Amino acid sequence: MEQLSTIIQGCIHKQPRCQKLLYEQYYGYAFKIVFRYIYRYENAADVVNDGFVKVFTRFDKFSCEDTEDQEKMLMGWIKRIMVNTAIDELRRKNMIPEIGGIPEEVWEVPDVGQSAEQKLYYKELIILIKELPPSYQVVFNMYVIDGFSHQEIADKLNISIGTSKSNLAKARAYLQKKLNTDIPEIDVCSS
Repeated sequence: MEQLSTIIQGCIHKQPRCQKLLYEQYYGYAFKIVFRYIYRYENAADVVNDGFVKVFTRFDKFSCEDTEDQEKMLMGWIKRIMVNTAIDELRRKNMIPEIGGIPEEVWEVPDVGQSAEQKLYYKELIILIKELPPSYQVVFNMYVIDGFSHQEIADKLNISIGTSKSNLAKARAYLQKKLNTDIPEIDVCSS
């Protein structure tokens, strides 16, 4: 924890060495967040870099007196910046879906504490979410995964609260249908 405090203080004072350490330590985390919104690997990497520029230019606004929760607070702050940067990019592109495969290196981002099973579930979930229409994807990501309220989603995307709720309901219905059709029936009597 003391090392993280040193890195944070260095980032507040715009020390390139500390910025590099923070970038390297949290790049994978930030990439996974952005990739839920931006599907093309190269574009997602650009958005992550743009997000880190915002992190470093606004580091003086980050504060956390409690060293016990310092990493959690930092990760939440980085997450918020990455989500907002990704949404800004989608808004700039009028939420045009990107087409392209998901390269394997995306799943190889090291994430300490994640089991192989959790990584597999994450990969399957992302693939299913990417099949949703773009407006459903964004609302689903913001509400279910990132914890935004319908009011916050409506404000950020310039849509009504009702549209946010409707898009979420349609996204959930689609995902439930897809999950039910992808799970093979198990014949218990045939054994």
